Amino acid sequence: MVKLLNKEVQNYISANLKTDLHSLLLKKSPFPEISMQEIVQQIKGKQVAEKKFPFLLKEGIIFPPQLNLEQASSENTAAYKSEVLQGKKFADLTSGFGIDAYYLSQNFEEVTIIEQNSALLETVEHNWGVLGRKAAFVNQKLEDFLNGNKEHFDVIYLDPARRDSSKNKVFLLEDLSPNILEIQEKLLGISDQVIIKLSPLIDLKYLVSVLQGVFRIEIIAVKNDVKEVVIFLSGKPHNGIICSCVNLESGEPAFTFTFGEENSAEPVYAEPEKFIYIPNNPILKAGIFNLISQRFGLKKLHPNTHIYTSDIRQNDFPGRVLEMEMIESKQVKKKEQFNIISKNYPLKPEEIRKKYGIKDGGKDYLIFTQSKKGKIILKSV
Repeated sequence: MVKLLNKEVQNYISANLKTDLHSLLLKKSPFPEISMQEIVQQIKGKQVAEKKFPFLLKEGIIFPPQLNLEQASSENTAAYKSEVLQGKKFADLTSGFGIDAYYLSQNFEEVTIIEQNSALLETVEHNWGVLGRKAAFVNQKLEDFLNGNKEHFDVIYLDPARRDSSKNKVFLLEDLSPNILEIQEKLLGISDQVIIKLSPLIDLKYLVSVLQGVFRIEIIAVKNDVKEVVIFLSGKPHNGIICSCVNLESGEPAFTFTFGEENSAEPVYAEPEKFIYIPNNPILKAGIFNLISQRFGLKKLHPNTHIYTSDIRQNDFPGRVLEMEMIESKQVKKKEQFNIISKNYPLKPEEIRKKYGIKDGGKDYLIFTQSKKGKIILKSV
């Protein structure tokens, strides 16, 4: 690690940030004690950091192998999760590259970082030193730490990894390492609050049915791409489960509801009116299709079409709002340019483009969908 921090090595890395990495790997390293693979790893790290965690673009920062970069949370999701956290003692039991730990622990007095990969932990400890942050760094398996731990924490954080051997089509907690179901009682016994980051593929109803003490669920997207589902557990009594759908970097407001509200929500159906509403992906992940209709006073086109409509524009809707009109298929002209949306419709967007000879892109939209009366086409006004 020290050799990588040599000024000449760092200058070489900086000079090759735009160089094709595959061609670099074919070259001989200009530094006898450092391989070209190690140099390329640092270049790749800086490239990833520029988009994913720019706070690490500082002199002296060392980057881990690409897999660790891919598995790490982005700076913006980590910062969002940290907003409501504070206390005396924080522990990250599956640190990885430490992005989440760095942000989530910022309002705590004592921080413990657990990571079984010794080389990765050494990198994290070095980087935290560069950034001026202190913590107790423990090179240990999570299970071994739990078995020997005598401390009580305000908050514990975990980001379990999926086992490569798992072949289940359905995403289950048993597929993860560690298996949260096996250690949840122990976790709740040593912490006031347990926060678990999970894949967007996980089913929310399943989580609530198998985990103890769930009191909060966050569905976090960045620019409408759902990145993670975050579950908050506590051994203390709570009234209901608060859920939030968050779409970072979109300008859209978060949508908060109580788990189970969807069951009692009654939608109203109608044919398309002046404004068309398409919920963002966190809302779709939450499955609150009727609640959205009820909360915003919108009418639904069809039970299986998650598109809504109204004559008067409703502001602060978490998704796209388009002014549209219904047209006949013969009004779709060849070589016109549209963004195609297909919802509850037999053809996919690429099939629609081919059928009608439509060019992709532009500012206008065509929506192919269904109302209760049948298949319809909507066009931007």
